Amino acid sequence: MFKKLFSYLIPMNIFKQKSRISQSLEITWANGELVLDSKNTNYSYGSLQRILRKGLQNIGFDKIVSMEHILVLGVAGGSVIKTLVDEIRYQGKITGVEIDPEIITIANDYFNLNAIPNLEIKIDDAFEFVFKTKDSYDLIIIDVFQDTVMPNFLFESYFIDRVGFLMQKNGFMLFNTMILNESHNERNQNYCSQFNTKHYLVKKIPRIEQHNELIVVEKLGK
Repeated sequence: MFKKLFSYLIPMNIFKQKSRISQSLEITWANGELVLDSKNTNYSYGSLQRILRKGLQNIGFDKIVSMEHILVLGVAGGSVIKTLVDEIRYQGKITGVEIDPEIITIANDYFNLNAIPNLEIKIDDAFEFVFKTKDSYDLIIIDVFQDTVMPNFLFESYFIDRVGFLMQKNGFMLFNTMILNESHNERNQNYCSQFNTKHYLVKKIPRIEQHNELIVVEKLGK
């Protein structure tokens, strides 16, 4: 309790662990809330939760609550899942894909992720999972980082096409990206241009929490 109260003045680290995949993972009390950070960025809760909540608000909580199946690529501590379950009161199926099993252990221990009954966690590479799954999804949330680095495959046409194929008609994709330089701006612009405007609506929500840009894609139905 002391550390929680003191965290309104200064962040209070309570746990630190090295990870083979994520390198450094830390649990910290910050402004009275537990957050999960990597070496250089927030991985869950804190600013990341605010960022993805804004994207979900843009889609519409009323639309999300009626969806049947949501896919989360990049679970980390599970803050976006907590938003879905605790704030939106989503009761449909959630499939979370996370490559780092150590993060899931931390998420279970500190954030009670394993207490969510409608959540199924898959320890898998997001790239491989997307090409293996036989399900389709009403919402696909992509939040795949290794510290501040986004894997190149996220922006390749074959991955984009596959994600589009997995989206239900009238479904959505919410993609969290990081903009650190002008080449990243150009990368995101090129990403958006790869969606055929006859079949998709694409919008960007720029400069959230300084360096993040959300891309929201809606798959048009007939």
